[in-house]
Amino acid sequence: QVQLVESGGGSVQAGGSLRLSCAASGSTFSNYVMGWFRQAPGKEREYVTGISWNGRSTYYVGSVKGRFTISGDNAKNTVYLQMNSLKPEDTAVYYCAADPTSQGAFRYWGQGTQVTVSS
Repeated sequence: QVQLVESGGGSVQAGGSLRLSCAASGSTFSNYVMGWFRQAPGKEREYVTGISWNGRSTYYVGSVKGRFTISGDNAKNTVYLQMNSLKPEDTAVYYCAADPTSQGAFRYWGQGTQVTVSS
């Protein structure tokens, strides 16, 4: 049973930084794509960033390019999202997700962690 557990959310002022962590367990993740999604109140869930487990392929939505960095630690089965230069519009619940097919089908989800950025 794949489990994803996020941590690291919180409140920060605009311009600040946070690092989210996603600890994965219950499978061999070598062929997975890991991603971070976010959902703000009243908005649809948005795919923010993703990384292949070997780290060779990454994706970032345009609004976070240059500010967010996704990375992984294979030894710890953990994926990180470093968020710098945070803006109020980054406020959302952030979810870690896992795609075992590498085809864009994120099958497994964490419980979400709140990120609040104040101006």
